[in-house]
Amino acid sequence: MADMPELDIQMDPTSLYREEVYTDRKIGTIRAIVPVTADGATDLARKVLYIGEAQIVTQAGPLPVSFDIDAPSLSAAVAAYGEAAKAGVERTIQQLQELRRQSSSSIIVPGTDPGVLGGGGFRR
Repeated sequence: MADMPELDIQMDPTSLYREEVYTDRKIGTIRAIVPVTADGATDLARKVLYIGEAQIVTQAGPLPVSFDIDAPSLSAAVAAYGEAAKAGVERTIQQLQELRRQSSSSIIVPGTDPGVLGGGGFRR
């Protein structure tokens, strides 16, 4: 490659996690992000993180939604999944509405956007 700057690409051995995936094959998925030591043993000094996943159906097709579940255990994460999913879906819908609002309020000036009217002007 041409003159690529020196990159220090290294994983942090003190911040390693293992992912475990749980699903009921009906509603959604919970990912348990389990902290581990550099040798792969569970790191009991750090908290397990739970991330819920679901999908909402839009006119453009299914849209994945991810959300944190604040829980001390897998059973508590399963119990909290519904409320966390509702909050995650509501947040996603609000973001979509904001994107639509921003998109509809954009002013397009012919000749300034290369993707509009054939590349920024008339050609002969």
